[in-house]
Amino acid sequence: MIAAAGLPTPAGATAGPSLRDIHLPAAPAWWPPAPGWWLLAALTLTALAALAWAWRRHRRAHDRQQQILGEVDRLAHRHRDEGSPDALLRDLHQLLRRVAREHDARAALQRGAAWRQTLARVPVDRATLDRLLALDQLVYRPATDGDDEALVAAVRQWLRLAVKPSKWKAVTPVQEAVDA
Repeated sequence: MIAAAGLPTPAGATAGPSLRDIHLPAAPAWWPPAPGWWLLAALTLTALAALAWAWRRHRRAHDRQQQILGEVDRLAHRHRDEGSPDALLRDLHQLLRRVAREHDARAALQRGAAWRQTLARVPVDRATLDRLLALDQLVYRPATDGDDEALVAAVRQWLRLAVKPSKWKAVTPVQEAVDA
């Protein structure tokens, strides 16, 4: 440089060591990924597994609800065709008891106020609840020209909500003591 500027170079001065070009480090390998990517992959897999579990649970509950409501429809059609209101009332009552027993093992044996409390744990309106309680009495009486369609609708409404466990109200320890 000094020579290039027109200045004399001192004697014995060398031009310097010959340097090599700058070497860049090798590009990082794509495998194994950094710990953050492992964490993201684990979180993604966990979220997918939870989503699949929730979807499967929802499908099973929906299929169960459709199966039970389909059974109500089959009972109503069969007994409407056969003209046997006694059998319809009996079968609807058995279906109610069977679904209630899935949530409360004592439901099959309950009568009166205890059965009313079990039915009331599913949030339905008072008219529906009264029809269901009347069904409990109508099973043991001779057939009358009652409103079977209203009973079927009440049973359908109760069963539609009763199949979902989240819709059931919790039993308090005081209620259990009264039931026993």
